[in-house]
Amino acid sequence: MIVLGIETSCDETSAAVVKNGRHVLSNVISSQVDLHQKYGGVVPEIASRKHVELVMPVIRQSLDEAGISLSEIDVVGVTYGPGLVGALLVGLSAAKGLAFAKNKPLVGVHHIEGHIAANYLDHPELEPPFICLVASGGHSHIVYVESYSRFEILGQTRDDAAGEAFDKIARAIGLGYPGGPLIDKWAAGGDCCAMDFPRVRFSDGSLDFSFSGLKTAVLNYLNNQEQKGEKVRTEDICASFQKAVVDVLVENTLKAAKIKKVRNITLAGGVAANSLLRSQLKEKAAAAGYGVFYPRPVLCTDNAAMIACAAYFEYLNGNVSGLELNAIPGLRLGEK
Repeated sequence: MIVLGIETSCDETSAAVVKNGRHVLSNVISSQVDLHQKYGGVVPEIASRKHVELVMPVIRQSLDEAGISLSEIDVVGVTYGPGLVGALLVGLSAAKGLAFAKNKPLVGVHHIEGHIAANYLDHPELEPPFICLVASGGHSHIVYVESYSRFEILGQTRDDAAGEAFDKIARAIGLGYPGGPLIDKWAAGGDCCAMDFPRVRFSDGSLDFSFSGLKTAVLNYLNNQEQKGEKVRTEDICASFQKAVVDVLVENTLKAAKIKKVRNITLAGGVAANSLLRSQLKEKAAAAGYGVFYPRPVLCTDNAAMIACAAYFEYLNGNVSGLELNAIPGLRLGEK
């Protein structure tokens, strides 16, 4: 089965062709990072207009690289939420037009489900059930993946997502955008114990996250040092902040694995490319007897291969969308 996937939920225009849910034939990603860097974050109107310009050329390129004609596509999969509503509508309109023109089944895909599915592309042996930590600029979720199309959220952010916190702190330090890769790079030369930034743990035993207090603590530290006229060592701030985020992500994920009695833990989302998160989770999970899986970095960021993969399993489960499918920017995982 050949699936064409389309992803335009934020600032990447992507199209991919995936065979039988596991084999990537093409995965074209056009990033808008350079456009949004000067604003310190994604500007929705600019993102939407760029998607309009790029979506059809990117789809054509993905078909050409896969050596597949549009007529040979069996299913069209597309992200319909969550995300920026204008951006989502561009990819959704393109997908519906192609599905209608070629009389192909249309499958709407939840963006987080796509991130989870990215693990299947790099690890063909991986099968549910397992725990997945989905950490990105917009999401911080601990998900129990019961089957290929059944998910239970065990924990999520109550304020800032992990990736959002990385971006805000990077901007405050003056590193630029996107913040995640930059902080990871600077942290490599820093002392993660230089500052004792807070880790939020809820007294009710919740597996939820909260990074707003950590963000405030870092900003207060920077302001205090500036008022005193004392220099700050960027490497130490990055390392200490990053360690505070990763400690809580790993701790709660391991708790979830213990609760659900799974054998494997996976990572997904842009923050899943963070070197400390990968190494710390792998080390602590191995010590507790869990297997750990994560995609290569290109599949951690927003991409259409993961959407095509998720669409394949949704189609096998009988979930096909009508042409009335609309964008749902606040779509929760598990909703249809």
